[in-house]
Amino acid sequence: MLTNKMADALNVQLNKEMYSGYLYMAMSAECAALDLKGFANWFMVQYQEEMAHAMKFYDYVLEHGNKVRLMAIDQPQIDFDSSLDMFEKTLAHEKFVTGLIHELVELAKSENDKATESFLQWFVKEQVEEEETAGSIQEKVRSAGDSRDDLINLDNELAGREFHPPK
Repeated sequence: MLTNKMADALNVQLNKEMYSGYLYMAMSAECAALDLKGFANWFMVQYQEEMAHAMKFYDYVLEHGNKVRLMAIDQPQIDFDSSLDMFEKTLAHEKFVTGLIHELVELAKSENDKATESFLQWFVKEQVEEEETAGSIQEKVRSAGDSRDDLINLDNELAGREFHPPK
């Protein structure tokens, strides 16, 4: 069983992961409205990943005999200046989530909870990938600049992303 402090923190993170999904769903909707179907696909896959992350926290809390506490999800931003703006915000958000995960690791250490510390290592590694991917796409969008052809090529590239549930 998790300590109350650890269970509460994991429940908060579950909610943050659901917010992340909601944010990426909003970005997907914005891209779809702009007829950037590949960008919309990329953000929808990101939504699916975030919801899978939330479920990992959900399952972990329940498996350790604690109660899952779902909270209200804040409304995400729904208007964006450009595709570059979306990826700048994506990278900033992923850096924020990385900080949250690191705080959870520190809490697990202070609670002497080796099992949770081990569980969280998957998220530590995942966040490295999340930041790298968002930063790479942000640079591609920035490089495309005002070139509609380059943006369409990137849109086509992003259309190929598929969701693969985490193991």
